[in-house]
Amino acid sequence: MIDPQPTEGKSHKLWGGRFAGGPAPELDAVNRSLDVDFRLWPFDVQLSKAWAVALWNAGVLTLEESGELERGLDEVAHRLAGGITPEAGDEDVHTLIDRLLHNAVGGVASRLHTGRSRNDQVATATRLWTMNACARLDAMIRELQQVMITQAESLERDVMPAYTHLQRAQPVSGAHWMLSHFWPLERDRTRLAAASKAAAVLPLGSGAIAGSAFPVSRVFLKEALGFRAVSPNSIDAVGDRDFIAETLFALSMLGAHLSRLAEDLILFGSSEFGFVRYSDAFSTGSSMMPQKRNPDALELARGSGARMLGDLVALLGTIKGLPSGYNKDLQEDKRSLFDAVDGMTLLLPAVAGSLGTLSFNRERMKAAVTSSMMATDLADYLVRKRVTFREAHGAVGQLVQEAEGKGIEMTKLPFASFKAACPAFEEDAMQELLPYTSLSHRDVEGGTGPTSVRRQIEAAKTLLTPEAEITRGNEISRRS
Repeated sequence: MIDPQPTEGKSHKLWGGRFAGGPAPELDAVNRSLDVDFRLWPFDVQLSKAWAVALWNAGVLTLEESGELERGLDEVAHRLAGGITPEAGDEDVHTLIDRLLHNAVGGVASRLHTGRSRNDQVATATRLWTMNACARLDAMIRELQQVMITQAESLERDVMPAYTHLQRAQPVSGAHWMLSHFWPLERDRTRLAAASKAAAVLPLGSGAIAGSAFPVSRVFLKEALGFRAVSPNSIDAVGDRDFIAETLFALSMLGAHLSRLAEDLILFGSSEFGFVRYSDAFSTGSSMMPQKRNPDALELARGSGARMLGDLVALLGTIKGLPSGYNKDLQEDKRSLFDAVDGMTLLLPAVAGSLGTLSFNRERMKAAVTSSMMATDLADYLVRKRVTFREAHGAVGQLVQEAEGKGIEMTKLPFASFKAACPAFEEDAMQELLPYTSLSHRDVEGGTGPTSVRRQIEAAKTLLTPEAEITRGNEISRRS
């Protein structure tokens, strides 16, 4: 029987029966979490619909009651999607939905909370939200990776210096440098997928700590909500936030990788390097200096690693000393999770846009490759002449010292200097001082040689090829 009385203005706290009076305003203020957990509402509605069906299957609800709750939850979702103003008594998203459900269907709404607790309810909603967030972030990383592949293909035949200790080291293909940032992102995708898998363990049915007292089918709930497994222990299930820590670690690593990409591009865009030019769309100016072009999006990316790390440390600090089961400290878990995901959701498109719209000064990149950077190639040349590498290293070092002393490139040294350094040098040794010769020698798997780089590009493309869509979970349905 539906209660026809409206419930606006009534308290919908899901607790309080054993208390003589209400909580102090100061407690209400600190205890209220709706400003943080409101975004869980689509997932709370989703799991509540599944719970209504599970209660019917368990014989707790009639078919009509289960159907009425489902229809009421659909109405609640419609109201929430349309925008509503929460009331002062809405302690959290669960209380808000309970109030709106009572408004929609009346007294039957009070039956929905049978056999479940906010402890397993919030854990389930947070896991669903995290799985969804990981999928959204994965799509954004893929978009950035696609930009990297496009830029790599444009740089495939261009040469540039690679750096160790931020000193010019050896020449590499521009594509090889670009793809050096692709593969860390691929590892980040793997970590996010693992975090999503860790989140896909169903806690619903664990109750407050000891499990539900009603014979709900947790297997049905798992399938209906798209989880991979059912939690094996109710105490662990309501207190487990490992999946959030894993997500935050994945985002911390992603932030570190975006920071390193940004640092390269910021350096390369400076006048001292001049390898890249930022587009107007992803640059800002100075309020004082009219000539400035600042890569703000990249600088914010460089700072993102610290923000992600801070969220991870905050969560680890929260959970490290908790006793088993649910504790109110865990209300703070979502602040860290949502902050990190929000930050990365803003950042990834900005980095993709910055990278996709900048232009490379190929001549400046090539001009930065000096003959001394092929010193190792000269040593390798001698090794192929049966000179030991130790001797070859010393001979080439002598040539480098002579060129530096005269202030000239090694290509300007007379051939007599080469012969004096090592009799094994022949006229063809001068070819070893050409950057494209250096690249051609390094066609090993993972090297900067042209064939290897082409294979690397194709491998990267394959990783971004969409796989056949796999349906996660089944539609919720009642027995007919």
